[in-house]
Amino acid sequence: MRILYLTVSVGGGHLKAAEAIKGCFETKYPGSQHMIIDALKYVNPVLDKIVVGSYLSTIKTTPQLYRILYKRSETGDNIYDFSSKVSQLLSFKMMDLIEDFKPDAIICTHPFSLQFMSRFKTKKGMTIPIIATLTDFNVHSFWLYDFIDAYVVAHEYMKYDMVKRGIPEGKIFPYGIPVSDKFLEKKERSKLIEEFNLEDRKYTALVMGGSLGFGKMIDSIRSLAESDLDHQIIVITGKNNRKENELKQLASEMGKPIKIISYTDRVADYMEVSDFIITKPGGMTLAESLVKVLPIFIVSPIPGHEEDNAQFLLNMGCAVRIWKYTDMDIIIKETIENPLRLNQMKEMAKFLARPYAAENTVTLVENLI
Repeated sequence: MRILYLTVSVGGGHLKAAEAIKGCFETKYPGSQHMIIDALKYVNPVLDKIVVGSYLSTIKTTPQLYRILYKRSETGDNIYDFSSKVSQLLSFKMMDLIEDFKPDAIICTHPFSLQFMSRFKTKKGMTIPIIATLTDFNVHSFWLYDFIDAYVVAHEYMKYDMVKRGIPEGKIFPYGIPVSDKFLEKKERSKLIEEFNLEDRKYTALVMGGSLGFGKMIDSIRSLAESDLDHQIIVITGKNNRKENELKQLASEMGKPIKIISYTDRVADYMEVSDFIITKPGGMTLAESLVKVLPIFIVSPIPGHEEDNAQFLLNMGCAVRIWKYTDMDIIIKETIENPLRLNQMKEMAKFLARPYAAENTVTLVENLI
């Protein structure tokens, strides 16, 4: 069995979803062959730098502009046209890759790659099954194309939305966002507490800013450290060395125990020892938090898809939005010390969690081949 995964390196969630499915395949089929391709970078590194760089720059410096572009792109106007032109540029080299690797199925975890795969299906008569794996809790029109064989989505409510937009119900599978099997492991909390040099009797707050370390972490940590809740703080900074250094300086000034961690492959273990998480609402981080049944406090959403993620979890009752950092300490303390509210958040997290999304996606691919 040969599986090709097409993604784009914007944030970490798209790649992690591909890796989760790949890991499940390799466990079930040890002799299977897999190739994960960063589609833009593979076809044209210069174009990749321009597109990804422009995206990152826009959400950092002019987030309101990104919100406008995101909303306008739902209507299929100029932004869709630009995406279509990018798709045409990608098509030729990608077709060579497909002909050389000869995959039995292609899994797309980013909409750019999905668009040119749909183009191949329509214009080249390609018969290889194409599976779209969405990595957010909402659906954007960028994901919706003809001739895609299956859509794996985060929850049932997305299915209803997609059917209204014209996607056949039989193509939509609400299996969840695929997470690594590390998040399914149950480790002994007391041993992890000891390994991480934490105090067992304190609440443990986990603060994450996504793989790129976005979000107003300094404000979050300062407000959290000023709370009179008896807690300790773990901060995972992501790939942001400057932010990590700033936080280490802040940690030395505050009275609370603060542990600063850079990019790590042990997020599942840090979630295991935590009582709640403060995070920007990236789809993958939210999916992982739900599997670990963590109450979620949302800060600094990127306009557009992350705002939609946040709104969905707020509506479902498993998250709280922190609008003002000055209110963070009060909101978290009142929530954590309210057993009824905390239990409600955990129960809704269990309801929304999809720990076996990767495994179910593998079964789906098997049935399509």
